Amino acid sequence: MRTYDDAFSGQKIYPGKGKIFVRGDSKIFRFQNGKSESLFLQRKNPRRIAWTVLYRRQHKKGISEEVAKKRTRRVVKAQRAIVGASLDVIKERRSQRPEAREAARKQAIKEAKEKKTAAAATKKADKAKTAASAAKGGAGRIQSKQGSKGSAPKVAAKSR
Repeated sequence: MRTYDDAFSGQKIYPGKGKIFVRGDSKIFRFQNGKSESLFLQRKNPRRIAWTVLYRRQHKKGISEEVAKKRTRRVVKAQRAIVGASLDVIKERRSQRPEAREAARKQAIKEAKEKKTAAAATKKADKAKTAASAAKGGAGRIQSKQGSKGSAPKVAAKSR
């Protein structure tokens, strides 16, 4: 069964009851009875008339069941694994003594630094080697960036 809401009072209109009022701009208003239609046509504000739904909602009438204060939900923190470390490893690290954890951290930092310096040294040696070979064999020949990347050599222009 289809019910409509009264455009003025907000109460339900059951089938076979009420009136429809169509305004000049084709907006439809449904009224439960002549009382709400009359007040609407007098341009009364439904928020100021005590028996309307809007008034009762605005002045918090008839909601005594919901007086109980809403409890806020407590946020539950869940431990999740991080990429590269499982949950077991994380818990194990947490349970370690701070001194042991600090020592392991320093060791890891030291290893990373050694690896970085070794990489830099090999890069430097490689650069020196290429510079020496260029000085010996190249005899000061300037090579473009494109040439060093191995691009195709320029084709000489042919005239007819």
